[in-house]
Amino acid sequence: MAPFTLGCEPMVFVHLLHDEYAEGDHPGDDVIAGGMASNFGFEQIEDSHICVVMVGLPARGKSLIAQKIVRYLKWLSVNAKSFNVGSYRRADTPHPTADFFDTGNAEGERLRRAAAEAAVNDMLRWFEHEGGHVGILDATNSTRTRRAWIEERCKSKGYDVMFVESKCDDEELIMNNILEVKTTSPDYVGQDPEVAARDFRDRIRNYEKVYETIDEPHLTYVKLINVSSQVIINQVSNYLQTRIIYFAMNLHITPRSIWLSRHGESEFNVLGKLGGDANLSPRGMAYAEALPGLVKASVGGKDITLWTSTMKRTIQTAKHLTYPKKQWKALDELDAGVCDGLTYEEIEKKYPEDFRARDDDKYNYRYQGGESYRDVVIRLEPIIMEMERGSDIMVVTHQAILRCIYAYFMNVPQDQSPWMEIPLHTVIKLTPRAYGTQEERFKANIPAVSTFRAKYTSANMGGETPERVKPPVAGAQANGVITINDDVESAPQKGRAVSVVESLGLNGDKPAVE
Repeated sequence: MAPFTLGCEPMVFVHLLHDEYAEGDHPGDDVIAGGMASNFGFEQIEDSHICVVMVGLPARGKSLIAQKIVRYLKWLSVNAKSFNVGSYRRADTPHPTADFFDTGNAEGERLRRAAAEAAVNDMLRWFEHEGGHVGILDATNSTRTRRAWIEERCKSKGYDVMFVESKCDDEELIMNNILEVKTTSPDYVGQDPEVAARDFRDRIRNYEKVYETIDEPHLTYVKLINVSSQVIINQVSNYLQTRIIYFAMNLHITPRSIWLSRHGESEFNVLGKLGGDANLSPRGMAYAEALPGLVKASVGGKDITLWTSTMKRTIQTAKHLTYPKKQWKALDELDAGVCDGLTYEEIEKKYPEDFRARDDDKYNYRYQGGESYRDVVIRLEPIIMEMERGSDIMVVTHQAILRCIYAYFMNVPQDQSPWMEIPLHTVIKLTPRAYGTQEERFKANIPAVSTFRAKYTSANMGGETPERVKPPVAGAQANGVITINDDVESAPQKGRAVSVVESLGLNGDKPAVE
């Protein structure tokens, strides 16, 4: 079978999905009974074991793509893990110069081969003993000989192999990636940025001497050329492979940020009621008026696109922002079904068994006639695809929706994501980087009720309980969150960029993960 090439923009399929979710209902509308959500079609991957092998020269975005694939699959309940060969190599050679990667350096070649063998061995053990579905071998894997060795090792264990090559000759993109690497790569910690950039260019030249692009006709592969401006697909044979390719086709590796905000405090928030389509409270209106200044302090002069749900409280919150706007049905709040419009106290009295069952497994529990967090993830998938392929975007939406989006970008485990505090009257800025996601928070000094309820507690919503800005350590620390301490000005209120050290509880406080 000849390789299949997409020479035009490969995102037409995702727009069909977007139209469905923007105009119609979300998946699961025909499910009316309370209970646990299903795996929404991923049951067929239980017996799948795929080794995804990254291929490409340095500064082509391989590690970023690998991290995003893992994050996406885990978000969709697929057991995925990345095995970065550079991390294994750093155990013996933490700060190598470009000479270490010269083809004539026998000792460097021995150490690099040993690192590759250790990574492959660990990946195979993970498949066998930890129920892995998709393991990603993140390295250059730049020669046919290396790729043949990896294929033989994996297939001897009965595991499928798929190669993902990122190929780029766009000098501007390459330079952007070099600038990213010299400031974030563990190889260059503490080094002069200009010296690091020169050394990294020399490293690339050493790899260019031996690099062989994928053209082996029998291999399963996808080749992403110049950030998916052209995509070549060869010998793809199963469902999970096509899902990975579909996601990879929507990625780009150029720098951008995403801004997230809940709607301003609503009338239902003040009353402690769930759901509904309430208007903003007076304090929520004050947040809407302050939001342009708060956003400008973070966005600067960038052109961004603004998304809201179709509900009044998000539309009212975004009223004074002048960016191009789009309303998404898929961004509407989690449907509480028969509990919509009730307080937690009322739910606990009226549906005590359901109240307890939801706390037992909040991610999978589906409200009677409503949704679970897992259902929300299903309908948010087209939103995530659009966010990955887009540029700078701001999203004004609801607590459960932001928990799911934040969990995706920060790699927060499913069991923790429904229990995260996402405070009112706060803008969260996320910037995906090659070695993690940077987070900054900009908080308006406008009081709001706390809508956070800890696990296995009765309702404590409404009133003037102060909110603590604390994402789960498991997600944030693992993604290299960078501490920000600057004060920012918003109009008419003053906001503060919350220290991420403070928000993670690294100053001695216990993290607010229940």
